[in-house]
Amino acid sequence: MARKRKLRTTRYDAAAYLKTDEHIAAYLEAALEDGDPRVIAAALGNIARAKGMTQLAKEAGLGRESLYKALSPDGNPEFSTVLKVVRALGLKLHATPAAAE
Repeated sequence: MARKRKLRTTRYDAAAYLKTDEHIAAYLEAALEDGDPRVIAAALGNIARAKGMTQLAKEAGLGRESLYKALSPDGNPEFSTVLKVVRALGLKLHATPAAAE
């Protein structure tokens, strides 16, 4: 009887694929289109880890630990925190009429 080989997997980490500003903007745009605040917070957390949480916290004027907590899966960041993070990432939020989609 032949022995089955164990399948080795690695944990998927979106932050590992966010290498360019264009990828980051598209990723955040997709999260915003989803509309779920948890998805948006998770996307910002992944982007922050890709860019470097410590540097981003400094640029956003936030504490590193509080930023980790706010952007964690259980976090619930205030809108002002979201705006500070988006600004520190060099991104802008845009609004378009829903009918334009």
